[in-house]
Amino acid sequence: MPSETPAVPPEENTNPRPPTEEPPATAPETGEPPQAGPWPLEAVLDYSQTFGVGTPQSVGLDEGMNLWLLDGARIGVLRPGDKAPTWTSGIGQASQPFGRDSLAVGSTVICGGEAGRAYVGYRAAEMRRAEGISQRTYIPGPGEPYYTPERYAEYQKGDLDAVRLQADGSVALEEHLWRTTGASNKGRQLGIHNTNDFHYEEDRSVFNCARVTRGAHRGDLYITTNHGVTRIQGLTYNSHRHPGWYLVTTRPDGTKDESLQCPPMHGLGIAPNGDVLVANEQMLGALIPSDKLEEWDREYTWEGPTPWRFKGFNDALNDQATDDFWRAIEQTTGQRYYLGSAEYGVWAMTPRSRSAGNWSKLGGLPSEKILALKATDDGALYIGTDGAGLWRLEADGTTLAQVREVSGQRVLQLVYEPTVTPRMLLVLTDRGLSVLRGP
Repeated sequence: MPSETPAVPPEENTNPRPPTEEPPATAPETGEPPQAGPWPLEAVLDYSQTFGVGTPQSVGLDEGMNLWLLDGARIGVLRPGDKAPTWTSGIGQASQPFGRDSLAVGSTVICGGEAGRAYVGYRAAEMRRAEGISQRTYIPGPGEPYYTPERYAEYQKGDLDAVRLQADGSVALEEHLWRTTGASNKGRQLGIHNTNDFHYEEDRSVFNCARVTRGAHRGDLYITTNHGVTRIQGLTYNSHRHPGWYLVTTRPDGTKDESLQCPPMHGLGIAPNGDVLVANEQMLGALIPSDKLEEWDREYTWEGPTPWRFKGFNDALNDQATDDFWRAIEQTTGQRYYLGSAEYGVWAMTPRSRSAGNWSKLGGLPSEKILALKATDDGALYIGTDGAGLWRLEADGTTLAQVREVSGQRVLQLVYEPTVTPRMLLVLTDRGLSVLRGP
């Protein structure tokens, strides 16, 4: 961590409307009247009962408002007007049975993209060390020392598939993502890996994804992995950024060893002003994305084309080297950051500099285990617990109540679609999918 504590840069609020006002008469990006969208307008509707979507592990909406479902090795699509989803099995990374030596250990998450496209994340086993190679994630190319076809094949495991909706409602593989902006990667169809140097297979497992739904970067996709956060435009990616830090230890000979710490990253959110919010097991950060995809991975900390607005850790909870188990990060319209931990509940944070914040724990929840958070345009924060259902924190930051209309005790995912009126909040639980209209 840098020793200086620069001031927090001012934020450009793209949603300055107070939470109590009605939605604007026209959509700010297009000037067109807001649309209700093709889905039912009930305030709360159980889609698992109404449309038979079952109990998927992940859900997403694309720009065409098709509802995508992920359930192990099969992908479902519920198109507007359909009475039930159409399921397709065994495509892309799921074309082989899941396992360590297969293309993937399992599927993880699905996100909608442009109309008719979705992205499916997969998990791969951790890379094993090999004789003669000091870095565990390093893979020599053909003709280089210690090259083996078996190790080179590790590039193809895990990562992200782009899939396409077909005319009959089924799904087909469009491409296993491999196109990136780095010169050393040009033409190498090797999945997602370090954009600066193709030798480093650091991003193997996708844990979370989020599509930008409005603003200048609408349509961009972000995924978090076992190592960092990757930005995607269409079929091209730039990997990666992470709020890492250096652990300094002393070797037996008295010299110092500096080891970069980049734990798995689960927390991912898009702030009201377009910042990209990330949280790994130990640290969190807010990145200010530029307009150019090739600038995403240029790390100059507080400067450069993609600087950190904030980069730090919760010193009120644990020390730097202790895992906080962050699973979600959001920023409300009131500009307060919230983080959800799988072990330590919900924490609120307001920055006092770009590397330190004022932290307070949210009281009143019956569970310390948090799996999902989602800030909505009315200033509220929805909280998905592991064992106590869905809760809503009002814009005042203190009024808290359970959303009893949503069935299920384990909230797996929260997806927000603000481009329709009333807005949509998808709530995926262990009992299935419910949709709230209006938050």
